Formats: sequence, C-alpha cells, structure tokens
Amino acid sequence: MRLLEYDLGDRVTAFSSMREGGVSTGNYASFNINHYCGDSEENIAKNLSILAERLNIDTDRFVYPHQTHSSEFRFITPEYFGLQQEERKSFIEGVDAVITDMAGVCIGVSTADCIPILLYDPEHRCVAAVHAGWRGTVKRIVQVTLRAMAIRYATRPETLRAVIGPGISLQSFEVGDEVYAAFTEAQFPMQRIARRFPLMSVSGSEEAQAEEKWHIDLPECNRLQLIDMGVLADNIHLSGICTYTDSAHYFSARRLGVASGRIFTGILLR
Repeated sequence: MRLLEYDLGDRVTAFSSMREGGVSTGNYASFNINHYCGDSEENIAKNLSILAERLNIDTDRFVYPHQTHSSEFRFITPEYFGLQQEERKSFIEGVDAVITDMAGVCIGVSTADCIPILLYDPEHRCVAAVHAGWRGTVKRIVQVTLRAMAIRYATRPETLRAVIGPGISLQSFEVGDEVYAAFTEAQFPMQRIARRFPLMSVSGSEEAQAEEKWHIDLPECNRLQLIDMGVLADNIHLSGICTYTDSAHYFSARRLGVASGRIFTGILLR
C-alpha cells in the first residue's frame, strides 16, 4: 500500500493513506477502512490488516471515530481498551477529534475532501487527530482540540508540530452563499480565505456561464486558527494536495459521491 508520510520527528509516525494497495472495489478502490461509507466489512477488515502490518501494530490498536462535523473530542486512555466493542464504538460516536498520550495506539480521522489535521506535542509526548470539514472549521475544532491538550497535558502551542493533510483546495471548494455567511458570522478574515470564481459546471446562456460563486480556503482557515493559538508557522506542514483534482490518488466525495472510500490520516506514538 502507499502512504503519504509526514516527518514530525523521532518516535512518531504520521501519514495519510492513498487509494492504492487495498482490496476494496468500485468507488472504494482500493484502500478504505471507514465503516460508515458503504464499503463491505470484509474488505475493511482486510485493509485494516494490511495497514496494521505496515505499522507493526495490532488491528485493535486503531481508534477512529464516527464523525458528524461536530466539535466533540475524546481522550483515548488505557480505560478505553478495557471497554467492550460496543462500548468503544459508543464512546467515539459523533466525535471529530481524538487525543492520546498512549504509545502503540494509532488514532486518526477519515476524510474525502474535508481537512484532516494532526497535532504532535514532542515536549509532553501527546498527539491528536482532527477532522475539520467546513462546519467543524467554523466551530474551530482545531482550536478546541489544542485547548484540550493544553489543559490535560500542558501542551504549549509554540512547541507544537502540525500537519494539514490532503483536502479540497480553494479553487475546488465552491460553496453557496449560506456557507460564506457562516464563515462571515464566525468572524473569519474573509479577504484572506474567500474568493469568487466562475461556476465550475456551467451550461446554457452566456449569463449563466458568467456567473460566479464563492470559494473557501479550508486549509488556510485551519492554518490561521493554529497560528492564532500560537503555533509557529514554520511548524505547520501543509500537504498542498487537493483531493478533488487528485481523486485518482485520494478519495473525493465531490468527485466520486458520498458512497465512496475515505482517506485515513493517522498518527502513532512509538
């Protein structure tokens, strides 16, 4: 299988999965481990085993939630692994960020155009994985997560290392006026994160072809949130990969539909 790997330092593994190297078919081809997008459980289990072997951990050491575009987070502790399977599932239901200081546990989030973010505190040896779609970005989930790390682990933003993984780009993320309004109401710097472009799909009259729509820069929104919290710009790695334009290598719900695979962006303390 192929992974897009990130260098965050010694004794930590960080990555985003690519489409190649799994057993899933159709719009799930070929590497998908997300349980909530319609892929077969048999293929998911096989793919998870492939990734577990690659990372040299057991399959039950993966933790990735059922995301609902919330600003909810959970700490993954040894007590989590003492729960029954259904209790574990319930604990991370409706959660969009997971945080841990446990070694040998791979936490992660699933995306297919939304923005995955990884946070690593090398000083206190803790990590987080964050799912930031446009709703989560408006709710400032990455800042919520960083505050939680600061309270629990004494994380200092100036020492934090961050990855903003593959997601939809400004040029590809065409939105309606209601989405633009949501960012405006949340007091984002619209002159920095929004632009108008011609309609991506047009037909009919010249007037229709000349129509423009707002586009939002989700990676930049989240980068600015990290900087506002005190994270150093040099410590933020931007993948620069647009899932919509590179859907051959990364899943894109806007390209393939919601019944398609998901990228897994994970982080693992060694």
